[in-house]
Amino acid sequence: MPVSASTRIFSTTVLFVFLLSTLAPLDNIAFAAAERGALVRVANIYLSPDTNSAKLAEIERGRELVVLESTRDWVHVEALLGPEKTVTGWVLDKGLVRNTNPDGDKILFGEGADSEDEASRRHGRRGADQDALRLYYRVYDFFPASPIAGEALYRAADVRWQLERSEVMSRPSARERDPMLREGMDEEWMRQVTKKYPGTKWADLAAFHLIENKLCGEWQGSSKCPEKEADLYEKYANDRPQSPAAPQALYLAASRRAALIDIYKTEEQKKKSEESRAKALALAQKVVQQYPQSDWATRAQGLMFLVQQNVTTFGNSVE
Repeated sequence: MPVSASTRIFSTTVLFVFLLSTLAPLDNIAFAAAERGALVRVANIYLSPDTNSAKLAEIERGRELVVLESTRDWVHVEALLGPEKTVTGWVLDKGLVRNTNPDGDKILFGEGADSEDEASRRHGRRGADQDALRLYYRVYDFFPASPIAGEALYRAADVRWQLERSEVMSRPSARERDPMLREGMDEEWMRQVTKKYPGTKWADLAAFHLIENKLCGEWQGSSKCPEKEADLYEKYANDRPQSPAAPQALYLAASRRAALIDIYKTEEQKKKSEESRAKALALAQKVVQQYPQSDWATRAQGLMFLVQQNVTTFGNSVE
């Protein structure tokens, strides 16, 4: 039986759509399988494998590179220099850590730690904090099965969090009592840590950071904020008693209960003031008993002394 023209057109269309659907995944697979790398030095990317050729851009430490081909001394790469900036060219094959390098995870992590240390110095290298962020993230990105991948992702998230926090807290909205009225720190990487490395101390530390976006800017003398914050910190310590941040969380909960002693008095809530005093002492004592070797234990001892002596811990009151 002869095939109609409409049937032939339909069959051709179906075949074309099928071929497109199979080509796209193959493209992605090829890209994913490509050798990738990151530089542990600042480098120029050139138009051709010659230092006398045109310089296309400067590549910072930790930027992702996709390796297209290699020669004896040069590597042809696609450099991802930003969210919407990709440059293709040649770099000298020096200081390039590939995702196929033995101990590449350790090399990148070590360079990340060195950059982080540099950033903490008063006259440290400019941009070292961003270098550390990228280098740590490349460990997780290139070597997800590495035993240090979880810590690397947390460190990258921590550096990013601190950089964003500095900016967020410099805005007038940082003083708003309601945390919903300010733009908080981006939580994506911290949530990745808690999701991909559950049960680790890195997940515990990431979860501790996430509390910060729920805190008030300024209490403005109201009991609502310290009440809520004390509950958040106490719940964290109860849910994650093995966390390195658990003693700090307990202390912060205790300090807020101590502040509420006087705040409730201004609100003429004597019973709640007395309850807060008891809770503050109990929480501080818990820090001392459960985490005696931590610095937070000695701080809790000081807080207990102040509360027992009826010394105001909120505001600038002088007696």
